Amino acid sequence: MCWRGVDTQKLSAHTTCMTNIASAHVASSASPTAFFDRWADVGTWPEWNADTEWVRLDGESAEFIEGATGVLKPKGGPKVKFVVEKLVPSREFVDVSRLAGARLTFRHLVVPLDDGGCTVDVSVTLDGPLGWVWNRILGNGIAKSLQPDLDSLAAVAEAKTAR
Repeated sequence: MCWRGVDTQKLSAHTTCMTNIASAHVASSASPTAFFDRWADVGTWPEWNADTEWVRLDGESAEFIEGATGVLKPKGGPKVKFVVEKLVPSREFVDVSRLAGARLTFRHLVVPLDDGGCTVDVSVTLDGPLGWVWNRILGNGIAKSLQPDLDSLAAVAEAKTAR
């Protein structure tokens, strides 16, 4: 059982629990590559993510690869640093933002379909001793926008595929 980020079933005071903030799912006629092309082009994220003002990757090459770091500026919020923690092209993309006392994780999982399309599942979790605080601050907004943002991304990916 979790209470304010503390797993009451564990004995260690240093143990934290993970909070599932939101999840979204879409089935699309676009290929897995079409989704990964959109994610890799971080400058276009505001086209399909209504809460994002801008995104950029760090470094001269600014490549969308595992281990890449970047900064995201949410509308009305402070800049947030993130890292591409896991990247399996056309399959999985995980990005993590370190917040004071917590980690905000977005996991994107793509499953190809026999017809050339795919399904996409996105889950957002918070963990860390102050995860419960960040959930109160960010949780409702993320939960409300995740599905519409994924639907918008699918529309953009499908439009790029149709060209």
